[in-house]
Amino acid sequence: MKKIPLEILGLSSSQSQSGSFALILGEKTGNRRLPIIIGMFEAQSIAIQIEKISPNRPLTHDLFRSFAEQVHVAVLEVVISDLKEGVFYSKIVCSDGASTFELDSRPSDAIAIGLRFGVPIFTVESVLSEAGIILSDLDETDADDSDDDDDDDTDTDSDEPRATPPPREPSGQVSLDELTKMLAQALEREDYEKAAKIRDELNKREE
Repeated sequence: MKKIPLEILGLSSSQSQSGSFALILGEKTGNRRLPIIIGMFEAQSIAIQIEKISPNRPLTHDLFRSFAEQVHVAVLEVVISDLKEGVFYSKIVCSDGASTFELDSRPSDAIAIGLRFGVPIFTVESVLSEAGIILSDLDETDADDSDDDDDDDTDTDSDEPRATPPPREPSGQVSLDELTKMLAQALEREDYEKAAKIRDELNKREE
């Protein structure tokens, strides 16, 4: 199983789900992005570690690190290993010096713990193929749309006001081309939560 290294690119609050956040992971050796919706507590724990903030009292993930260090267990890496019915699965790979073992975990907890041990984050091709968003192709599509918009803006002869297209949500009534454009626009606005939903809809259409 070939492992693909990831890095944390961003963490933003959810616009539609109160208390949820979008964690954006990026492929280190490519241009794919992996958005994962996580809870408030896990997002706070990840943000605190990224910003090198020391809380007054240890959080749960800090407690895990302290316990592991006391029993001489080291965390080696974190792997986002599977995606089933829209749910991500991950493993924390550990070692006690004599053997290596894996702990099943939610990706948010695994990443929060992995950051505290300073270990790499990986995923596998099957996860990125299904849930990853490729930016290059979408950027080209978005650029083409922008060029078309610029051409329209140069046409000042018409006195008729332009009709604003109604907002559209990913659904069965929207064409694949329109979904792709919506995905590009969501990425341009860094609305990764909406991009993830549109990506899921595109995946359903391709099944």
